[in-house]
Amino acid sequence: MRSHRIALIPGDGIGTEVVPPACAVLDTVGQRHGFRLDYTEYDWGCARYAATGTMMPDDGLHQLSTADAILLGAVGYPGVPDHISLWGLLIPIRRTFDQYVNLRPITVFDGVPGPLRDATGTDIVIVRENVEGEYSTVGERTHTGTPHEQATQQSLFTRQGIERITRYALDTAATRRHHLTSATKSNGIIHTMPFWDDVVTHTVTTWNEQHATHPSASAPPQIQLHSEHIDALAAKLVLNPRDYDVIVASNLFGDILSDLAAALAGSIGIAPAGNINPSRRFPSMFEPVHGSAPDIAGRGVANPLGTVWAASMMLDHLGEHDAAAEIISAMTAVVADPSSRTADLAGTANTRQCALAVIAHLTAMGSRA
Repeated sequence: MRSHRIALIPGDGIGTEVVPPACAVLDTVGQRHGFRLDYTEYDWGCARYAATGTMMPDDGLHQLSTADAILLGAVGYPGVPDHISLWGLLIPIRRTFDQYVNLRPITVFDGVPGPLRDATGTDIVIVRENVEGEYSTVGERTHTGTPHEQATQQSLFTRQGIERITRYALDTAATRRHHLTSATKSNGIIHTMPFWDDVVTHTVTTWNEQHATHPSASAPPQIQLHSEHIDALAAKLVLNPRDYDVIVASNLFGDILSDLAAALAGSIGIAPAGNINPSRRFPSMFEPVHGSAPDIAGRGVANPLGTVWAASMMLDHLGEHDAAAEIISAMTAVVADPSSRTADLAGTANTRQCALAVIAHLTAMGSRA
């Protein structure tokens, strides 16, 4: 039987509530498809920080490096500043393992109520640059506590960083509708965003030329590129979400756009993310987008589907494509039924009931095979 080594970091808040049911879903589909997942769980997070002063041990990244993939629940909790919780765990993992792609699919599922009158058919993939850009460590805070206190924060963009995230977005668009939107703000940010535009345009042109000079029956059509200023793009996503296919964006812009798009799809509780190292030299990490949600933690009502979807992305990354697709099919059936949806999706189910509904659909698929 095939096996995959999975590092589990349930983390904080509802992370500890949504990871176990996601593992139950994984184990169910694994049995059906002839593979097993060998879990190693780490109790890293804000509780550990409160007890020891660190989010993870000094050799934490070394421990994770032996895994085939990482499944994360959530990071952050009241009493621990967000910059400490993120920079003490999540961001070091992303950067040390060069997980430079943050992949966030957005789908409006049939039957899921959302804030838009009609978003049916919305199917977007946001490809966010994940290790540089606006989330750099370049800057300082000086004259603290005085009337002259000031803070500087510098964005850091590299040609290599922009080129490789654009190529990943192009490869993604080539498997879909061949349309790529680049999020920019070159009319207001005078150095980094014109640089972003230039490199994105050059990379798209080169990619199209390379595919045009190697024609074959399987060669993808040319990718159409459109650049949109981030403020206008945010408005257009609300007004016409079906107009978009693949969006490539910097670290900050991609972070904001993907949360907006998830809310438009019905709930951020259903949204997944993959932190991908495309070279596979290091493990990739998969997580729900929703965060630790301390306001509902401990009540058993958190939506597990963001983590379940992230787990499906993890299986796809590990080469278990059929199993990953079955999880999405089961999710689609679950969210169509209000009795198996959680409250954030206008349903009546709790965390456990929602997860059991997914497992029931997966089991039914097995019995029909």
